[in-house]
Amino acid sequence: MTWKNCLEMSAATPELATTGLNGQGYLDEKLFLKLREEGLPLQGRIFSHFRLLTHHYQHILALVFALKEINENPRILPNISLGYHLYNSGFSSSATYLASMELLSTKGKFFPNYKCDVQDNLIAVIGGPNFDVDLNMAIMLWNYKIPQVSCAHAKNKMFPDVDHQYKGILQLLLHFRWTWIGVFYLDDDTGERFSQIVLLMFSQSGICFDFIEKFPKLSFSDDVPQMVENGIEKSKMIMNSTASVLIAHGEIQTMIVVRMLLFIPTFMDMPLNTKVWIMTAQMDFASLPFQSNWDIDFLQGAISFAVSSMELQTFHKFLHAINPTLEKEYDFIRVFWERAFSCLFPGPLVDNMGGRICTGREKLETLPASVFEMSMTGHSYSVYNAVYAVAHALRTRLARTGRGTFTFTLFNQKHTLHHYLRSVSFNNTAGETISFDENGSLAAGFDIINWVTFPNQSFLRVRVGSVGPQAPKENVLTIYEDIIVWPDKFNQMPPLSVCNDNCHLGSSKTKKEGVPFCCYDCLPCPEGKISNKTDMDVCIQCQEDQYPNRGQDLCIPKKISFLSYDEPLGTNLAIFALAFSFLTALVLGIFIKHKDTPIVKANNRSLTYGLLISLLLCFLCVFLFIGQPEKIPCLFRQPAFGIIFSMAVSCVLAKTITVIMAFMATKPGSRMRKWIGKRLAFCIVLSCSLIQTTICAVWLATSPPFLYFDMHSMTEEIVLECNEGSVIMFYCVLGFMGFLAIVSFTVAFLARKLPDSFNEAKFITFSMLLFCSVWLSFVPTYQSTKGKYMVAVEIFSILASSAGLLICIFLPKCAYASHSFAPRIKPGKDRSESCLFTLEQPQQHLTVPSPQEILPGL
Repeated sequence: MTWKNCLEMSAATPELATTGLNGQGYLDEKLFLKLREEGLPLQGRIFSHFRLLTHHYQHILALVFALKEINENPRILPNISLGYHLYNSGFSSSATYLASMELLSTKGKFFPNYKCDVQDNLIAVIGGPNFDVDLNMAIMLWNYKIPQVSCAHAKNKMFPDVDHQYKGILQLLLHFRWTWIGVFYLDDDTGERFSQIVLLMFSQSGICFDFIEKFPKLSFSDDVPQMVENGIEKSKMIMNSTASVLIAHGEIQTMIVVRMLLFIPTFMDMPLNTKVWIMTAQMDFASLPFQSNWDIDFLQGAISFAVSSMELQTFHKFLHAINPTLEKEYDFIRVFWERAFSCLFPGPLVDNMGGRICTGREKLETLPASVFEMSMTGHSYSVYNAVYAVAHALRTRLARTGRGTFTFTLFNQKHTLHHYLRSVSFNNTAGETISFDENGSLAAGFDIINWVTFPNQSFLRVRVGSVGPQAPKENVLTIYEDIIVWPDKFNQMPPLSVCNDNCHLGSSKTKKEGVPFCCYDCLPCPEGKISNKTDMDVCIQCQEDQYPNRGQDLCIPKKISFLSYDEPLGTNLAIFALAFSFLTALVLGIFIKHKDTPIVKANNRSLTYGLLISLLLCFLCVFLFIGQPEKIPCLFRQPAFGIIFSMAVSCVLAKTITVIMAFMATKPGSRMRKWIGKRLAFCIVLSCSLIQTTICAVWLATSPPFLYFDMHSMTEEIVLECNEGSVIMFYCVLGFMGFLAIVSFTVAFLARKLPDSFNEAKFITFSMLLFCSVWLSFVPTYQSTKGKYMVAVEIFSILASSAGLLICIFLPKCAYASHSFAPRIKPGKDRSESCLFTLEQPQQHLTVPSPQEILPGL
C-alpha cells in the first residue's frame, strides 16, 4: 500500500483445485515489492518509504472482509473459496502497466502471456477509483478479455453516473446561493471534461468563477524548485480569492496536494482565509507520513460527495477482532500496524534499535480518523460491493454452465463473465440493492458529507443530504441545512460566496462593464416598484390596488379615498353649505313674506324668487359631491350643478336686461314698453336653462359620468370618484356658464350709471366679476389637483360663486336700507325688515312714467 493509492487490487483464484471445489488465497507481498522497486526510477526508490497510506488500508480490509463473508456463506459459492492477489499501482502509469503484466504471468515468475499453470489463471480484476490508473489497466486487460470491475473507468464500475454528481454540486451551489467560486481540477481527461463541459453548465445556471486552475502535479522529479514555485502561486491564489467556496475536482490522492497548498501560508507569512471546500466523490482523505502533524482545520465545515453507502455493523466487529500477532494470511497488516501506531514488532533488528514495541493489543478505534477510520468509507464500500458483484456473477455463470464444465468454461472463456457482471443484481448484507445501469454505472446516488474536525487530528463524516438519480432534474438534491457544521469563522451560518454584497430588499442588480455577470452594482428600485428578495435582477411593479412601502420591499394595499363627512375638510364644506343654504332660505322667506312691499316689487319679485331658489339649490347640490360616490348621484350631480347654476346666472342676466329695458322704456316715444313684463324675464331664464339642459342631455346620452376607481392618480390611495365621462362635455357646461356670466357682467357694467334707487347693476357687476374670477381660477386648479381634493376644489368654487351672488346682490340692499333710510321707516315696523320697506323716492322732474309705473307687479 503506497501513497496516491486508490487501491488497485486483483481478485483471482490462486491455486484452485482441478475439481474446482476448493481454493486457497494468499498475498504475495514480498514478490510484488521486489518487482515494484526494480521497476521504479531512482527517485521512486528514495521516496518509497513515504508511500504507505494508513488511511487507505481500510480498502484492503474491506476486500478481505467481503471474501471472508463470501467464503463462509455456502449459499453464494458452495464448495468454492475465493482468494486474492494485491497489487499497488502507486498512481503511476509505469507501475500500473507493470502490475498488469504481472497479472498475466504464471508460477510466480514474470512471464506474461504464458498459459501453463491453470491454477493461477485470472478470473476478474477489481480496480480503484482513479481514472488514469484504471484506464491504463483497462488498456492492458481488455486485450485478454479479462473482466474488470472499477470505481472509475470500466464497463462495470462501482461508481454512479458522474453527471448526477455534477448536477448535485450545481444544485448545492444554487441552494446556498454560492455564485462566486474558485475551482481546482486535475490535469487529466476527467479534469478537462469537467472544466470544458461541466463548468459551462454551471455558468449557464448563474455561477461565476473567481479562478479556474489546475492542481499542481505532485511527482518525485528533479524539477523541485518549479514544483514549489507553482505550489506557492496556487496557495496565494487560494488565500487572496474573494470567493468563500472552492471546488476541488480530483482523485483519491488529491487531498495530499490540497494539504500542501494550505500548509504553505504557515511559513510564507500569508493571510489565512477560511474557505469552504466542496470535494467530489472521487476524493478521500489522504496524508503522507510527514503530513501527520499538519492541521486539518481546513476540513472543518467542508462538504464532499460520496458514493451512497450504508453502515455495515459486521464490519465493525471484524475490525475489532483483528490481531496482527495472529493473522497469518495477510501479514502486510504488520506494516500497517507499525506505521499507524508508531511502533515496531519484536525482532532481532528491532531489539537493537530500541523504540516502542507493538504488542498487538492496540485498538484501531483509538486511532484518529486521519490515520484510520472505523466506519466504512464510500470507497471501501465500493470495494466491498465489487467483490460481491464478482462473486454473484460467478455464481450465476456456474449455475448456467454446471459444475462439470467449471474449469474449462471459467478459464478458457473468461470473457463470458462480462455479460453476467453487467446484469448482476443482488442485495448486500446491508440490505441495499446493487446493480448496474445500461451504461455500466452503479445504479445508485451520492451522499453529501459534512466534515467535522477535532483537535486530535481526527474528524467525523456527517451525512447531511443526498443526490437522487431518479429525482427530477431540478430536485436531485436533498439537503438538511440545519445539521451542517460550518467553519468557526462563519458563526454557524452558511457563508456568503458572491462577487459583491447582495442587493438588499428595495434594490435591484445592474451590470458592471468588463467583469463577470455575477459582479454587479445595486440601484434602488424606481418609484412604484419593489424588490422583495435579495439580488433581484429587476424590480417588480406592484398591482394596481397596491403601492410600495417606504423601504420598497413590500406592496401595501391602497386605501379607498373619497371626500367624506368624517374628515375635517368634508365636515367644514358641509357646514358652509348648510349655513349658506339656511341664509338663502331665510332671505327667500323674508322676500316672500314681504312680497307686496315696493322694494320687493322694484327688485323684480319673480326673478328674485327664481334667483334665490337657484342659489338655494346650488348650495344643496354640494351634498351630491360629499360622501362615498354612488352610481346614480355620479350620473346626475354634474348636470344638475350645471343646469341650476345656469338658471341662477340667467336670472341675474334677466334681472339686468329687464332693468335696462325698463329705463329705455321711460324715454318719450320708446317702443320698449311692450317688451317690458314677466314674459321677457321668463324667456331669458327659460332659453338659457334649456340650452344648458340640452348640453347636459347630449352629455348623458353620449358619454355619461360613471363611478370610477382611480388607481393611478394617488400613490397610496384608490380614489373613488365620479368620472366625467366626457371631459369635453364637462367643459362645455362650464363654458356656457362662463358665457352667461360674461354677458351678465357686460350688460351690468353698461348699466352701472342708472339711478341708484332702481339700479343694482353695479352689485351684479361685482358679483359676476367674482363669479368669473372663481371659475377662471377653478379650471387650472382643478386640473392640477388629484383625488378627493379635486372634488373639494369644485365644491369650494360652487360655494364661493354662489355665496358671491347671494352676498353681492342681496346684502347691499339690507345695508342700504338699514343705514341710509332708517329715519324714514314707518312706525311699527321691525328694524330687521327695514330693507324690505318702501323707500321715499327722491324728487324727480321727469314727465315720463316712472319705472315703478312701468313695472307694476314685478
